[in-house]
Amino acid sequence: MGAGAASVISLRQHAISLIAVFLALAVGVVLGSGLLSGRVLSGLRDDRDDLQTEVNDLQSSNNALGEQLNAADGFDAAVAGRVVAGSLADRSVVIITTPDADPADVEGVQRSVTDSGASVTGRVGLTESFVSAASGDDLRTRLTNVVPAGAQLRTGSVDQGSLAGDLLGTVLLLNAQTAQPQSTPEELGLALDTLRGGGFITYDDGAVAPAQLAVVVTGTAADSGADGNRGAIVARFAGALDSRGAGTVLAGKPGSAEGSGPIAVVRSDAALAAGTSTVDNVERISGRITVALALGEQLGGGAGRYGTGPGATAVTVGAAPN
Repeated sequence: MGAGAASVISLRQHAISLIAVFLALAVGVVLGSGLLSGRVLSGLRDDRDDLQTEVNDLQSSNNALGEQLNAADGFDAAVAGRVVAGSLADRSVVIITTPDADPADVEGVQRSVTDSGASVTGRVGLTESFVSAASGDDLRTRLTNVVPAGAQLRTGSVDQGSLAGDLLGTVLLLNAQTAQPQSTPEELGLALDTLRGGGFITYDDGAVAPAQLAVVVTGTAADSGADGNRGAIVARFAGALDSRGAGTVLAGKPGSAEGSGPIAVVRSDAALAAGTSTVDNVERISGRITVALALGEQLGGGAGRYGTGPGATAVTVGAAPN
């Protein structure tokens, strides 16, 4: 065979060798990838199992805490009547609710108040229009048109919350010193009817009378509504209401003590916090007990920030500081 044939065979063998090398590399990559994928998948499975274990542990802890809270509520429910009994004997309380107040919380607060020996003289509901800054001008106009004869609204009460609290305080609360009405039944009826006619409050006819003390029950209200002022309006309303009677307690769920919620606004304002008591765990029986005790404290001229949320200084009246 000649040299040309040998050269052709050599080139062919060389090409085959190169193909074999690349094929081996390809097979190696495929096999290596499979091995790597197996290791990665195995690692991911291990991570998943570890995370699932953590989730299960957290769920178990959460369930245990829930059981402890339920047990605490059960105990509180059993002793609530004895804890508050007589603390508000022969006193009177009016209950005012914001649009987001939970009916169960309102009923719980009323039960605690009556267990303490006080009478509830009525319930007034504030509407969405009442707590909306967009309705402020209309609300202020209606309020200034129904001021009781001889009553003077405070000059500092210019925002809608303060003005409403000042006016409603003169018709819904008794004078702190004399325990006598600050308006006539006709003036009370006119004020309430005017505000209800404007869509600002709700109440049952003939079911509201002046009281010595007031409780304002709100909800979570961590957000301040579309106009951003809901929390401030409710806070200033409660503060102005407090200045017209023997005392006011603002009670809500934990969220109301956060951000721009009404309880957070009161606690961040030294003047409001000095007069108006706040309770940020009204959804729990312990919080409802605290509402009654805080009303008693208000009668003595005191005020406090109670609960477990931001700004609370003690869990309840008389408890060690947080």
